[in-house]
Amino acid sequence: MQELHTYRFGPLAATKPRQIVVLLHGLGSDGQDLIGLARMLAEGLPNALFVSPDAPYPCDMAPMGHQWFSLQEWTEETMQKGAESVRPVVDNFLDKLLKSTGLTDKDMALVGFSQGAMMSLYVAPRRKNACAGVLGYSGALLGGKGLMESDTHKLPTCLVHGDYDTVVPVTAWHQAMDQLRKADFPVEGQVLPGLAHGIDERAITAGLGFLRRILPNAV
Repeated sequence: MQELHTYRFGPLAATKPRQIVVLLHGLGSDGQDLIGLARMLAEGLPNALFVSPDAPYPCDMAPMGHQWFSLQEWTEETMQKGAESVRPVVDNFLDKLLKSTGLTDKDMALVGFSQGAMMSLYVAPRRKNACAGVLGYSGALLGGKGLMESDTHKLPTCLVHGDYDTVVPVTAWHQAMDQLRKADFPVEGQVLPGLAHGIDERAITAGLGFLRRILPNAV
């Protein structure tokens, strides 16, 4: 199974982590880019270890960066197949991370941006054991109909999106919220006025509040 190169930050206070926050980056980016988010989130989660892996494949739409799967064909069916194909790699990465820290799925939250949010929302409900929850920024939900199945975990989920996003339009937020509610997920979220395809201070504040509520021993 392919190993993923990772970047780490924290914990700030504990000598041993009490929680894990896994950050999954977007298309054409890398783990080093998203680990910068950990420095801000760690102020409210001083006992958390933040881990941000590089996606396993070189980006096929840019001269540098990584991707979880190709987005050259932007259809839900193709993207879902891409997410499913890389899911074992992500599962293996998470399993090894938990084993190395001595923590369990319930101590772990997945946070994704854009394509990383798609992966977080796809992988987490389908894992063997339920994690604490998923925070998705500027993403979309793949395989939403499959979440109706009884063997998926109905995880706490928070989705944050900008209404000026031209990369992943805010309609994706509305569709994801609707499908997750229909699948009985405890879901919450915000559409942030004036925000394009990115994460600002408002998005960080909203996400941190959610993570502090769902992660054990966070407060």
